[in-house]
Amino acid sequence: MRLCIFVGKTTKILITQRDLFLKNVAQTSDFPLALAIEKAEGMYMYDTEGKAYMDLIAGIGVSNVGHRHPKVVEAVKTQVDKYMHLMVYGEYIQTPQVALATALVETFLPSAGNRPVLDNVYFTNSGTEAIEGAMKLAKRYTGKTEIISCFNAYHGATQGALSLSGSENFKRNFRPLLPMTRQIRHGNFDDLQHISTQTAAVVIELVGGEAGVRVASQAYFQALRQRCDDMGTLLIFDEIQSGFGRTGTFWAFEQFGVYPDILTTAKGMGGGMPIGAFVANQAVMSVFKNNPILGHITTFGGHPVSAAASLATLQVIQAEGLLAEVQAKSALFRRLLVHPSIKEIRNLGLMMAVEFEDFATLKPIIDRAIEKGVITDWFLFCDNSMRIAPPLIITETQIREACAIILESIDAGSSC
Repeated sequence: MRLCIFVGKTTKILITQRDLFLKNVAQTSDFPLALAIEKAEGMYMYDTEGKAYMDLIAGIGVSNVGHRHPKVVEAVKTQVDKYMHLMVYGEYIQTPQVALATALVETFLPSAGNRPVLDNVYFTNSGTEAIEGAMKLAKRYTGKTEIISCFNAYHGATQGALSLSGSENFKRNFRPLLPMTRQIRHGNFDDLQHISTQTAAVVIELVGGEAGVRVASQAYFQALRQRCDDMGTLLIFDEIQSGFGRTGTFWAFEQFGVYPDILTTAKGMGGGMPIGAFVANQAVMSVFKNNPILGHITTFGGHPVSAAASLATLQVIQAEGLLAEVQAKSALFRRLLVHPSIKEIRNLGLMMAVEFEDFATLKPIIDRAIEKGVITDWFLFCDNSMRIAPPLIITETQIREACAIILESIDAGSSC
């Protein structure tokens, strides 16, 4: 699309949408994809020329039920016709918030052993805000100051969440960050000794997402749970990427037999609308009520339109049986993506990493696949691996088509 701007009486300047994008929209790299998307539906996005792109990354784990799922769109439209923003969080009884919180709590039942059920939901606008809230909650509840995360972890980009990041490359130019934070190796039993009586919380992903889909053993998470119990430390599971069915169970932690004290979620939670949450039991969450009062507040967290979209997303995942199909679909990807250039495939459900020799090998493959109409990506801390995390609605036919294009894109480089 070109916009005409008249200067004086005769001079006409043509400015494209791309020009305006590069000039007025903040960029965070020197090589944005700059695809001009006009429409999205189901598995596909369409550019201004009508070309279709199969979205194999679901907007980075967001569109778990596909783009513009009819039930989500209907829920948004229905809520908009009632009300949108009312007032700051926590003062009014808003049906979309209450209904969503109740439905979320039901996904946490029953708890493991005698642990209190996660029955109190604090809504935020995003995953990084959920992490920020969870960090404050753990420090306030335990009275301790140290927070431990993992090397190569990613929990968000705000100051507090960035402090938990496991990549010094991402942190060094923004220091000083929060004190009393440290990293341990994901899945390493020896490093559990660093959790001490001074540790307020351990924040950990069940699946190391930006590390390139790294999955620790069940025994490790059980040992981590026990160490946290012994030290009086809260265990926070970051399910911002892995939640809402991505791994084949509604929450990834269900596959490890370990129950957290706090859980954070976002991304796939909103069906395309911005929303996040951190969840704890009521006794833990209640510390925000005093000393000081309003210990954590947000203006837009749990926005009624986003909450309605999230509830519809949750209901679609359950009603359409999407969880039951995840393992078979991920297995089909693994069977089809066989090539000498592929070093390894790692996954838990439809959270997948396809490893190549290096970024120089991978990047042209990604670019060629996009040209052929399939969108993939790489990982922040594992740039030699291709991210595959499609909407859970992807069909067998679409998997076969996508894999064929990826393999063609690999071969096209081999023949150059």
